[in-house]
Amino acid sequence: MTENSVVILLADDDPDDRAFTIRALRQNRLANDVRTVEDGEELMDYLHRRGNYTGDGAAPRPDVILLDLNMPRKDGREALEEIKQDPQLRKIPVVVLTTSEAEQDILQTYDLGVNAFVTKPVTFEGLVNAIRVMSDFWFEIVRLPPQT
Repeated sequence: MTENSVVILLADDDPDDRAFTIRALRQNRLANDVRTVEDGEELMDYLHRRGNYTGDGAAPRPDVILLDLNMPRKDGREALEEIKQDPQLRKIPVVVLTTSEAEQDILQTYDLGVNAFVTKPVTFEGLVNAIRVMSDFWFEIVRLPPQT
């Protein structure tokens, strides 16, 4: 997959975390098409192309979703469950990227169908490294299903 074709959808309510993640993606040359949403409701609107996401090009199908768990309105767990139950969305890889290290969160999200669970590193350098490893895995090693 060429880096120009990668669409990353980042769902995180914290503006600082979004900014750090986008900076880390840029450092790994993956920031060319990063879309952001601030909560699970907006995430589902994006994925279903409703509300602010109805226009042409407003919501390209993501190649991967980076999902925070603790968001307002609809949290990441609820959004994950909805995504994985939808035949049109369930093939999109979802990587939980959260500050949580709780075993219950890890078990619950895997039960709901998450593709990977990553605890956000404490330092920016750690985040850059984690994003590099994730991008190598998801965009160089893994063969993703074709978009429909």
